[in-house]
Formats: sequence, structure tokens, C-alpha cells
Amino acid sequence: MADPVSKELFNRAFKVIPGGVNSPVRAFRAVGGEPIFIREARGSVLVGADGSEYVDYVGSWGPMILGHAHPEVVHAIQQAATKGASYGAPTESEIIMAERIRDAVPSMEMSRLVSSGTEATMGALRVARGYTGRDLVVKCIGGYHGGADYLLVKGGSGLATLGEPDSAGVPAAIAETTLLVPYNDGYALEKVFAERGNEIAAVIFEPVAGNMGCIPPDPIWLDALRTQTQNHGALLVCDEVMTGFRVAWGGAQALYDIRPDLTCLGKIIGGGLPVGAYGGRREIMEKVAPLGPVYQAGTLSGNPLAVAAGLATIELLLRPGVYEDLERKGDEVQALLEQHAQRAGVPITVQRVGSMLTAFFRAKPVRNWDEAADTDREAFGRWHAALLENGVYWPCSQFEAAFVSLAHDADSLSKTGRAFRAAFAGL
Repeated sequence: MADPVSKELFNRAFKVIPGGVNSPVRAFRAVGGEPIFIREARGSVLVGADGSEYVDYVGSWGPMILGHAHPEVVHAIQQAATKGASYGAPTESEIIMAERIRDAVPSMEMSRLVSSGTEATMGALRVARGYTGRDLVVKCIGGYHGGADYLLVKGGSGLATLGEPDSAGVPAAIAETTLLVPYNDGYALEKVFAERGNEIAAVIFEPVAGNMGCIPPDPIWLDALRTQTQNHGALLVCDEVMTGFRVAWGGAQALYDIRPDLTCLGKIIGGGLPVGAYGGRREIMEKVAPLGPVYQAGTLSGNPLAVAAGLATIELLLRPGVYEDLERKGDEVQALLEQHAQRAGVPITVQRVGSMLTAFFRAKPVRNWDEAADTDREAFGRWHAALLENGVYWPCSQFEAAFVSLAHDADSLSKTGRAFRAAFAGL
């Protein structure tokens, strides 16, 4: 239940913003409530419009791995802002960012900074088409890769949250350039390539699905992705906008020994500011203008404030023990979920990779979109509302991953445990 101040703000917003929100999932429709408007944030805590505090497991949908308003990141942004917010010209910081990315993600020999994850996936797939001379792209049912028209086919959490199978406004001719396979289904992938392999430019996939809930990859699936793309001359595009620098230093491709041709990054490399990047093997990236014929440009690409925040964040993640700490905290949140669900007799399955996780309201593990959709969404909605009442801000969709940050301390985890106990008991 939204507080009175948030309710008043939501009513105002409804008059001037479609649905009262600037991104659909924020409307809380999937959980049958109204959104909490946020006044400020610090560490692991969000402060609502009425001053109420919530332990945050959304983390701006992933980038706030250090917690909110980390002093060193804030300082970096402030220092950059005193020198100007945007130049539309190259800076040394952009080079440093590209070098940091290359060192952490060796498959990204060259990279191009952009302003969002959507831009990153659009740029990567345009390069893939330009490099191969082919038109078709393969993606997973339920996989979300941003708002490009041809990627909104069976687009996972955002559309499912609103009960829509696809987005209106996408021409059929564009949708037909996208081929679909279930996540973790190597046989379906092999079949698609057997039928249309010489037309396929690329396969784009999340190495850990995060927009149908947190779903780890099967080793056989990863082998099939690499084998089929190599055998048919297509490129493998690893969408690590969510997992990059989140699940491990070097991302999920370091964790699972994946060898993609192109990679997309976002979120964490901007330290909470709008940013994205795509990159890969030198011979592929040299197809990008001004070196090659694949055009992509952006006035705010490499924005100095975003780059400063991202570099500060990445440097902090290099400190010893960071990812071990995230693993421990993720494990503790998982244990709390399972413990209190079991005590209350509520069947759930918790799936976690490092500091990202999902509590699926079903008894069996989830490997793909069909299984993710086979959950008790009504129970999830009631559980979500109870968490808010008990001071925990959880993703407002069964199909969105939750995120643990380095700022989640003993006090916030203790409060989380009490909220879980109350929420599960209420079911």
C-alpha cells in the first residue's frame, strides 16, 4: 500500500506521464498496488516520499552494487561536474574506461560507449549484421534486451508484467527478422540453425537470465550456443548489461568460461548514471564508423559524469574480497528466504548467481520462460505488499531479479529476515 504522499504524487503524475511512470514496471501493476515514490537513498536504504525507510533489493535494477550514494562515487561525479557536464568531444577518461573493460573482459578487445543498455544491444546487433551480411537474429523467449523493435518479440519481464505478449507499434516485417528459441534449449537452437543457419547474423542471450527471474545457464546450452554460431558463421552476442561486473569480476563470461564474439555492458559501468557499452573482437569492431560502414553515433556517448561514476565504481570493485563479500551476502538472503518460506509452509524455489536472485513461487526449479510463468503470481503480489509494509523494497514483478549490494549490512539483513518472516506467515 503506497503511503499518502506517494499516492498524491502518483495521482499528479498520472495527468502528465503515461501511466504515471517513466518505465512501465514502476507502476506496480504486476503486484496489484501503487508505487512508492522515492525521496532519496543511501547505502542499502531507500527513503520514501513520506520519510519511510526500506531495505532496497532493487538497486536501480542492478547498478547500485556498492549501495546508494557511495561517497567515493559521489565525489567522482562532483569533481567531473565542476569541469562540465558534456562536451560532445573525446576525453582521456573514455580511453581509461575502454582499457578497464578490456582488462576485465578480454573478449572486448575494442568497445564503444553509448548511453544505455538498449543502445548497446542495438549497436552490437547492427555490427553483427554488418559484419556477416545477414539479417536474422536469434533470441530467447522471455529474454529482454532493451527496447529495440526487433527485440520486443517475446520480451520477458517488462511485457509480461503488463500482461502483454508483445509490444504494439512493432511492424510485422521487423518482428519477422527475429527467431525465437527457449532459454536453456540446445536442441531448439540446433533446429533453428539447421533450418535457417545461412541467414542468421547472431544469437543474443543473457548468460544468466534476469528478466524472467534469475535463471542460470545449463553447460550444455552454453556449449550449443558457441558450437552452432561457429559452425554456421554467426556471431554470439553476450548481453551482460545486468551480469557484467555483477556476478563476478569479468562478468558471467568469466564465471562460466564463455567466449562470445560481442558483449554488451551497462548499469554497473555507469555507477548509477546512464551508460552502456558494446564491444568484441578487433576485426568485428573495426566495422564500426568511422573505421567501417556500420554507423552508430550518440551526442552523450562517453558522457564525462557517467564515465567518472563508472570508473570510481569499477576501482572499488577491484578491492580484495569484494566478490566474496557479495557471495556471502547473497547466500544469507537466499537462506533467509528459504528458512522463512519453509517455516510458513509456502513452496518457493530460490535461484541465485552471486548477488542476483529470485524467489519463484513454485516448488520446482526454473530453466526457461514457460517454467517461470508457471508461478503463483497472486501469492507473490500479496507477499510483495507485506514486504513493503515491513520495510523491504523488493522487485515489483515475479519476473525481475533482486540484487544484493555491498552496503547490505547486519542491520539491514536482520530487518530483511523479520520482513520475510512476517510476509511468508501472512500467506
